[in-house]
Amino acid sequence: QVQLVESGGGLVQAGGSLRLSCAASGRTFSTYHMGWFRQGPGKEREFVAATFWSGGNIHYADSVKGRFTLSRDNARNAVSLQMNSLKPEDTAVYYCAASMRPITIGTIEGSEEYDYWGQGTQVTVSS
Repeated sequence: QVQLVESGGGLVQAGGSLRLSCAASGRTFSTYHMGWFRQGPGKEREFVAATFWSGGNIHYADSVKGRFTLSRDNARNAVSLQMNSLKPEDTAVYYCAASMRPITIGTIEGSEEYDYWGQGTQVTVSS
């Protein structure tokens, strides 16, 4: 089992940057697939970015490609999300999630594939 704690959210103007961090407990962090999701006001939770436990290509939602970067540090049990060129539509609560399921490229974006979730951190982008 793993516990996740996000940090780094806040209020930023459009065009600005924020870096979200997710600290994970447990000694088996390197065996988890890790993802970031977000839920905007009045919207359903949506996929942002994710990485398989084995590394390789990182997957991004089309809406954040080229602006957001997911990084993983297994030695520190942490994953981060660097968010640049922020837009008002990026306003949401951002969640870190972990999974040990046999996720594939076809399912990595599904929130139902993730068993462990952080409490979320609020990101607000003003216009």
